[in-house]
Amino acid sequence: MSGLYPSLEDMEAGKMVQAQQQFVQAAQATAQATAHAIAYPASQGPPAYTETAPSQLVTANALAMLYPSLEEYMGLDLSANSVKANMPVVANTTPDSQVAQRYTSTGQHQLAPLSGNSVGIARSEIKQGVREIVLCKDQNGKMGLRLRSVNKGVFVAFVYENSPAALAGLRFGDQILQINGENVAGWSTDKAMKYLRNCPADRTTMAVRDRPFERSITLQKDSVGTVGFVFKENKITALVKDSSAARNGVLIDHHLVEVNGQNVVGLKEKEIKKIFDESPRTVTITIIPSFIYDHIVKSIGSSLIKKHMDHSIPDA
Repeated sequence: MSGLYPSLEDMEAGKMVQAQQQFVQAAQATAQATAHAIAYPASQGPPAYTETAPSQLVTANALAMLYPSLEEYMGLDLSANSVKANMPVVANTTPDSQVAQRYTSTGQHQLAPLSGNSVGIARSEIKQGVREIVLCKDQNGKMGLRLRSVNKGVFVAFVYENSPAALAGLRFGDQILQINGENVAGWSTDKAMKYLRNCPADRTTMAVRDRPFERSITLQKDSVGTVGFVFKENKITALVKDSSAARNGVLIDHHLVEVNGQNVVGLKEKEIKKIFDESPRTVTITIIPSFIYDHIVKSIGSSLIKKHMDHSIPDA
């Protein structure tokens, strides 16, 4: 089954569903061919079937034979009850059952037999393209953000909780391309911040590109509720062999920025762990190379980040 999948586990499950459907279809075709091959007297037609059709029996029997072999797959619980509760599309035994499908905000088609329409994936999506936002200043004359110059670009280094910047949807790592029509490429940090301070209080427009240094990775929890990486102070330091994190390309020396779209920069490890624990089976993380992360945040006081960074949950 060709196409894009949110995670490697989705791709493997999609292959299993495809094989299952092909097996059922072949069994149905064989049963139908056998039924039509029976010779009837010329004066009689084929008998009326009032009981369950043979093809339906074959479908149920075929799936019954397949599911016992899927009790445990890649650390996931695929027992019949778990499949019924969490994978209703896979559990559906009708001939026209399909793999769950989802679409990104840009219309990109993805096959997601395990992830389905996970709200975490939607919240974490890094949209390709440029968007415009409109900001105003609060009663203190502030927008609630800090900017940082990186590689001749200007990036969001800090978003104050409940500020105009947070309400406008700016996130850590977003790239600012224009402010009030002025191209900011090549601006220093000081020039960008001075320009913001001099902007009118009632209306400031920005052209924004979503988090170009970051990438989102969708993972599946294993049977004990873990995804398979170790982190300290938001930095990923180790991977568990054969875990979902290892299979899906999570890398060490990267910082954890978001979990299911929620910013976790500045949160304590136990607070981040709680977010993971409360997450559904499908978890989407957003990471950034540590050397980029360190460069962005090094001018921001750690106490400010820990106390006042915006950690609100974005709309899907």
